Amino acid sequence: MTLSIVGRCAQTGQMGIAISSSSIAVGARCPWLRSNVGAVSTQNITLPALGPRILDRLQQGDAIEAALKAGLGTDDYHMYRQVTVLTTDGKSAFYSGEKTLGINHALSGENCVAAGNMLANQEVIVAMVNAFEQQSGHLADRLIAALQAGLKAGGEAGPVHSAALSIVDSPVWPIVDLRVDWTDADPADELSKLWQAYKPQMQDYITRALDPRRAPGYGVPGDE
Repeated sequence: MTLSIVGRCAQTGQMGIAISSSSIAVGARCPWLRSNVGAVSTQNITLPALGPRILDRLQQGDAIEAALKAGLGTDDYHMYRQVTVLTTDGKSAFYSGEKTLGINHALSGENCVAAGNMLANQEVIVAMVNAFEQQSGHLADRLIAALQAGLKAGGEAGPVHSAALSIVDSPVWPIVDLRVDWTDADPADELSKLWQAYKPQMQDYITRALDPRRAPGYGVPGDE
């Protein structure tokens, strides 16, 4: 019921996830990121706890495959899960349990890993990895382009209704955390519009958090 791309920017070190699903509010359950540690997408019949558990193991120094195995080892129903992991140095790992739904596939690329289930075809994931590797610009632009490429290649077997984009950098909070929780239109297109609106404001919000003295005006009534 989900397709996702986890990616890293080799220039900035930023890490992010773009994801879409036929289910409502996919961004509330599946993407997990931790600054200076890594990123995890836990999907299919998801157990959200797997994200923090795997990130904990990475933070404790486990190698990526060991962290993934340890996380899955805490779950009696791991055969229902599909999980992708990416580390801050670009290493990736993935798992699709035997109960993963429908046509499913997972694939690593350069500084990225993509996976999906209930797909129209396996080429959806190939298209996502290729798009991420070929696209230039901000990590968010590359992640959204990859998500859109996957949907263009067939996406899920049925319509998708939600999408999310999350990116971490050096601060402990996500510098981008955008969600389309439900739409009957194209959630990836709606997500792209949100990003284009947020993109010119992103640095202002970081500055306001780190040093309010240098923060630009808020552009709201009363802020004269």
